[in-house]
Amino acid sequence: MSIGLRRVIEPAGVLPQAAWKLDADPRIAPDEVRIRVQRLNLDAASYRQLAEKHAGDGAAIRAEVLEIVGTRGKMHNPVTGSGGMLIGVVDEVGPESSLAVKPGDRVATLVSLTLTPLRITDGLTGWDGLSEQVPAEGTAILFGRSVVGVLPEDLAPELALAVYDVCGAPALTDRVVRATRAATVAVLGGAGKSGSLTLAAAKRAGARTKAVVLNEAERDALLEAGLADEIAIADARDPVAVSEAVGEPADVTVVCVDVPGCEHGAILATAAGGTVIFFSMATSFPAAALGAEGLAADVTMLVGNGFVPGHADFAVDLLRQVPAVRSLFEARIAAD
Repeated sequence: MSIGLRRVIEPAGVLPQAAWKLDADPRIAPDEVRIRVQRLNLDAASYRQLAEKHAGDGAAIRAEVLEIVGTRGKMHNPVTGSGGMLIGVVDEVGPESSLAVKPGDRVATLVSLTLTPLRITDGLTGWDGLSEQVPAEGTAILFGRSVVGVLPEDLAPELALAVYDVCGAPALTDRVVRATRAATVAVLGGAGKSGSLTLAAAKRAGARTKAVVLNEAERDALLEAGLADEIAIADARDPVAVSEAVGEPADVTVVCVDVPGCEHGAILATAAGGTVIFFSMATSFPAAALGAEGLAADVTMLVGNGFVPGHADFAVDLLRQVPAVRSLFEARIAAD
């Protein structure tokens, strides 16, 4: 099954995600699929880094995204190492493709933009640079080992894209909670997209939920949503503050914060024998491993890789079944 090696320009011999540059030629091989791009969703860590670098200057953010895609043949932020995902319409399907899509299907790519050959043709003229969602025209290429989902007809494309962007988090949390019979789950960044879905998944799996948020506005939003049994305000980068905010250590701690430096707080907040799931692309895995060692913490640490079988359907079902989650997502989209 195709894994995209023919698209790697440099360095030779690596997989597309690890490559510095990909070939984004829209002409497809027999086992590839071409997507006509309609919208990108930059991942939160990548967009935050760009926004902070350019002090919120939308034109400068847009220019750098265009430069990254033009140079690398994919949206792969060289600072954060992350990218995002996209939605579009299937344009052409190679005769040997294994993907269950057909021309005309409106789809979301459920794999990272860091490994998706991408060409932008409109200069991103419809984007002001001030939000994670990016109206765009161009082409993207999917391989046989790619993951793609046909967009639900009952959800606005922007809403579906926002959910699909983080759908791995609630699915893996559900799996871990049920497998370990975890009684308590703490979510750092519980008011965000992945955080709110994770809280809903943990609660539906039978766990008591604790959320750690940054400020009163996020606390109030979660209080109204009713997704967390306990909510505390703390800076996730402050290990002691996080530990105090969580109180009795959680059986499972999930990191959904898009800033660096949250590893040690998550470890301190987790009970001996418990599990820490890192879903933030801002995570330093050496810091996590060495921090756990230095704290003599007996915890299992998992990398949320964004894929669990059935993850997209699982997240969409949560959105449909838990109105509070949908309200949080729609409010975030409206604010953007």
